[in-house]
Amino acid sequence: MDRLIYLSMSGAKATMQRQDTLANNLANVSTVGFRAELAAFRAVPVQGSGASTRVYALESTPGHDDSAGSVSATGRNLDVAMKGSAWLAVQGLDGTEAYTRAGSLDVSSDGTLVTRTGLTVLGDGGPIQVPPNSDVQIAGDGTVSAKSADGKSTAVGKLKLVTPEVPLQRGTDGLFRAADGDLPADANARVQDGALEGSNVSAVETMVSMITAARQFEAQMKMLQTAEGNEKAAAQLLSMG
Repeated sequence: MDRLIYLSMSGAKATMQRQDTLANNLANVSTVGFRAELAAFRAVPVQGSGASTRVYALESTPGHDDSAGSVSATGRNLDVAMKGSAWLAVQGLDGTEAYTRAGSLDVSSDGTLVTRTGLTVLGDGGPIQVPPNSDVQIAGDGTVSAKSADGKSTAVGKLKLVTPEVPLQRGTDGLFRAADGDLPADANARVQDGALEGSNVSAVETMVSMITAARQFEAQMKMLQTAEGNEKAAAQLLSMG
């Protein structure tokens, strides 16, 4: 059988995987701190006699788009936007340290500083505890202060901010981690209080890419039909002989 059918199938599969990536990006166009996932293909030559001009299409995911999203002011004391290449350290559901750019924070019922999704925010010394009935303020260097009813302000911890030197890896939970383990806190990292960083996904660009991928998939399907037609024509010629 001609290898064309397998080449078309691999191309169609790769295009479907690209569509899945683009659809996930588009679904998170309004998710705070979301980083667009990148998808790419690589060509692998087919080995064998008479196949040197044909290649397989294999998916190659290089990681994520690390460009910053737009920052919008919210005026909320517990909203922070990481500046530059800084990331906020949180505790994932698996208990490991992970990193995020989503800086919408809250205080749990037991006084622990958490993200809006319920993940524990890590400080330089572990989880940060906030006294009850206090007004929380976050300084530019990540210092968390609690102001009591009498107006006295006390520092209760400092956000653990890290600046990775190599790209982080996205996990299945949507959080990012370093390949070599936990990163040290960066004393020079800064945040912007009362603001949030949005997703860096361009809705228009993503939709155009999805249309392009759909057309590529149709082209692969036509190649499969062509391969089937060639097989039928060859079978008829052989039967006539």
